[in-house]
Amino acid sequence: MKRINTCDTTAYSQLIPAMKAICHATPEEKIEIVMSQPDAFQDLKEYLAECKIGFREIYGDEQMTLQFVIGDGLVEK
Repeated sequence: MKRINTCDTTAYSQLIPAMKAICHATPEEKIEIVMSQPDAFQDLKEYLAECKIGFREIYGDEQMTLQFVIGDGLVEK
């Protein structure tokens, strides 16, 4: 599983490195994205739901994590 921790991102939204990881993933790759910005976390959940990608949400004290598998529809062939 590829783990992307965006919590150290301060210059811009944590959504940017999260989407970069999704764009560079291969079909059927398992991804785990860790965030600390609730707005970016919500936006990513909405995007995955729109793409019909199931995901698992994990909540910690200061971090939120999404785990999912990249589907063929998100990756250019």
